[in-house]
Amino acid sequence: MRLAGSLREGATATDLVLTVTEILRKLGVVGKFVEFFGPGVPQLPLADRATIANMAPEYGATCGLFPIDQETLAYLRVSGRSQESIALVEIYCREQGLFATADTPEAQYSKIVDLDMSSIEPCVAGPRRPQERVPLPQIKKSFEAALPSLTRPKKSDSAQAASAGGAHPSLKHGSLVLAAITSCTNTSNPSVLLAAGLLAKKAVERGLASQPWVKTSLAPGSQVVTAYLKAAGLLPHLETLGFHVVAYGCTTCIGNSGPLAAPISQAIEERSLVVASVLSGNRNFEGRVHPEVRANYLASPPLVVAFALAGRVDINLDEEPLGRDRAGQPVFLRDIWPSQAEIQAALAAVQPAMFKQAYATVFEGDARWRGIQVPQAATYAWDEGSSYVKHPPYFVDMPAKPAVTSELGGMRVLAVLGDGITTDHISPAGSIKPDSPAGRYLTGLGIQPKDFNSYGSRRGNHEVMVRGTFANIRIKNLLARGTEGGLTRYLPGREVMPIYDAAMKYQADQVPLLVLAGRDYGCGSSRDWAAKGTRLLGVRAVLAESFERIHRSNLVGMGVVPLEFLPGDSAHSLGLDGEEIFETLGLPQFLETPPAHRQIAIRITRPDGSQDHFAVRVRIDTQQESLYYQHGGILPYVLRSLSELCQS
Repeated sequence: MRLAGSLREGATATDLVLTVTEILRKLGVVGKFVEFFGPGVPQLPLADRATIANMAPEYGATCGLFPIDQETLAYLRVSGRSQESIALVEIYCREQGLFATADTPEAQYSKIVDLDMSSIEPCVAGPRRPQERVPLPQIKKSFEAALPSLTRPKKSDSAQAASAGGAHPSLKHGSLVLAAITSCTNTSNPSVLLAAGLLAKKAVERGLASQPWVKTSLAPGSQVVTAYLKAAGLLPHLETLGFHVVAYGCTTCIGNSGPLAAPISQAIEERSLVVASVLSGNRNFEGRVHPEVRANYLASPPLVVAFALAGRVDINLDEEPLGRDRAGQPVFLRDIWPSQAEIQAALAAVQPAMFKQAYATVFEGDARWRGIQVPQAATYAWDEGSSYVKHPPYFVDMPAKPAVTSELGGMRVLAVLGDGITTDHISPAGSIKPDSPAGRYLTGLGIQPKDFNSYGSRRGNHEVMVRGTFANIRIKNLLARGTEGGLTRYLPGREVMPIYDAAMKYQADQVPLLVLAGRDYGCGSSRDWAAKGTRLLGVRAVLAESFERIHRSNLVGMGVVPLEFLPGDSAHSLGLDGEEIFETLGLPQFLETPPAHRQIAIRITRPDGSQDHFAVRVRIDTQQESLYYQHGGILPYVLRSLSELCQS
């Protein structure tokens, strides 16, 4: 992507990256290396470059990269690296031809997309995906247009009437309940963090406050952020608006915001409200941020503060005020938005000594960390009583040699899914519902719902994670039409049950499983449990219109075959409703000598006994992946390889 120009007044690195994500997702860069170059790059701070590169999973690329240049060296200096290290980086990169200068010739690319950064305007992305960019003045119209698709089934009229004057009567569709400055990349970018602090300072000086129903938080990506916000005198103003430092790490962006206040949850439930979150994270996929929040928007840190002041997302911030000052005068966003000059002046607070001090003891931890008793042993000492870390089943009854690869036959469909199924749909990281299979498992261990924590925190326990696979509260399985959440039909009958329960019944009957899906299956973050959980449910193949690169690779790594419909084919066009029984024809031969067209046949048997055939592409793309699959996955392959090495 050729970058030209520079960001105009009022635009931030977050606005730039959301625009880049929209452009590249429309273009289609799955499996591509995206390099950013051009006359605009030298003026782009390294933190802004990192913000763009870190969104590669969201725009679908294998990676996003920038050249090494003088700005790289400047960052190494300001972040406290030694002069020797900086000199080594420069000398090595120049010798290798990796150091970019004004005289560096343009490389040859398979495709070039041009972007003039002066065209970037303030924006957000949502309510469901990072590529759904919305210019800031249009968020009100965008939310109102999306509302019908977000609305929950309404309660009865009596329940509506009973709650009309109940908890938080001021809450309505579009009310903001979460405002989080979060995400490792955006909250390690000094320009946007200081902009948030400056906006907070101006808001406090005008007498504005965050709305009382908004849960606010600040989770920096580094302790250095706290240091320079304090040095600039801005942290107290953020705290006045409720943006206290809550953690250094993944919080709201991965579903760790914690519960909403009980009256707010009650109002959402009783009145079937579509409430919103605004966060400075990378991902806003369905069901990821909070189970009670259906509209989620990505925005720059200063905009997160602004929306907290407004208390809603159905607002045109160009025309409607954020609030009123002490004199009763309206205060608009433009009145308190910091200028580029103010941000540049505040950047003087960022000093190399802060980085040196913060990272000098980074591996020591606090007193609680240092107080953990660690058994001294050559291997990990499994605690049978732990509900967080359990011995995984990947090597149970594993033979010394892999079995001969055979066709996959008799596969029942576990789920029929649509387009854009994310790894968050497949393996959620957020809260665990008490009435879910994972919740019932934890309850059976004597754990109270308040102590469930999240799927992400319990990813060391396969019993929790397999029960959470396909348990996203927003996932829609067309095999169980009219339902939402991790439900399916146990075939050949009509009974609807949790996907985990059905999978265990199929396993008891030794029935292998298949998942049918649409385009871009597995997009989003590279979550290994999306593949691990799929395999542990007994799924042997996923048949989709297309795959996101990382998840496709992870499926192969867990011994699950990614199969792709040929162009123009889909479950719908082939008349597949999920009640068929599937069988591969030619898979063992493919693994021995992949044909040039990389296709095999699928035979289906319909409920009436009739059969049909169609061709699919096998997305085992390399010889190494073929070896992984024949071993049952990368883990058995590595263990067997180590065993052979020890014996030789």
